[in-house]
Amino acid sequence: MGSVRALMFDFNGTLSDDEPLLLAIYQRLFARYGRPLSEEQYYGRLAGLSEEAIIGGWLGVDGPLLASLVAERVEQYATEAADGSTVTEPLREALRYAAGHVPVAIVSGAFRAEIEPVVGAAGIAADITTIVAADDVEHGKPHPDGYQRALERLRIDAADAVAFEDTEAGVASAKAAGLRCLAVRGTLPDARLGAADEVVDRIDLALVRRLVG
Repeated sequence: MGSVRALMFDFNGTLSDDEPLLLAIYQRLFARYGRPLSEEQYYGRLAGLSEEAIIGGWLGVDGPLLASLVAERVEQYATEAADGSTVTEPLREALRYAAGHVPVAIVSGAFRAEIEPVVGAAGIAADITTIVAADDVEHGKPHPDGYQRALERLRIDAADAVAFEDTEAGVASAKAAGLRCLAVRGTLPDARLGAADEVVDRIDLALVRRLVG
């Protein structure tokens, strides 16, 4: 894949194996407002979008109510994922190896209040060079803002970085910023990940070694 000087990881569904947890939280929230959400609807239309796009778009709300519901969803996730178990041991091993060779960034549509407790509990906080969260950008994925911000912080050219993503919106964001992108199977079918440079079964030590040496 050529020179790799930085690795960038999406959070939900990529670094953190948590899409089923997110779906359950959205389902409970949306049912309260009489707008039930099926698994097919979530993965087909919403997974990978910004919090405002998911909640605001599905419920048709904005302003203070939207902000309140986003805060509720974030708090619920932080509570339920607080033990760090959504970051698997093989992924922790791969991340630690990567961090010994290149800067590692998290670029996510999740909020910092969701990401940092999970990363800390998983024991990988020291391996992360920078986190670009929803708090840090004006436009969420599929816009490239998050990746562009990460490249600026690391002072790395886009051509020298590889992103890992699990959704169509995430792949589009990374590619729009000029990065090479590996899509990880598990959230969406391969046909929805076709814009990625490669589709892989998982992120593990062997894959990271292939990228960074």
